[in-house]
Amino acid sequence: MKNKKGVAIEETMSWKDITPGGIVYEAGSARHFKTGDWRSMRPVFIADKCKQCLLCAPVCPDSSIPVKDGKRGEFDYDHCKGCGICYEVCPFGAIEFVKE
Repeated sequence: MKNKKGVAIEETMSWKDITPGGIVYEAGSARHFKTGDWRSMRPVFIADKCKQCLLCAPVCPDSSIPVKDGKRGEFDYDHCKGCGICYEVCPFGAIEFVKE
């Protein structure tokens, strides 16, 4: 088998490893995979403009805006897919949206 770049890859899973009926026993999670590579636009956090209203954090579908002790932190770019929802909801212009 070859990947998208034509490089041969080794299959490590056999038919014995597949669950009966293809049943999925647990939920998938982006935490296990770096999915930020899909991004074409990138949000940029501007701390000076942020009022810590935290409107951005709950709307992020990838949980890429960490909140600790009631304050938001820098973006988790390993998982942010650049959807721009945080940019749209920020009332203070504390998030810019730039081409990746």
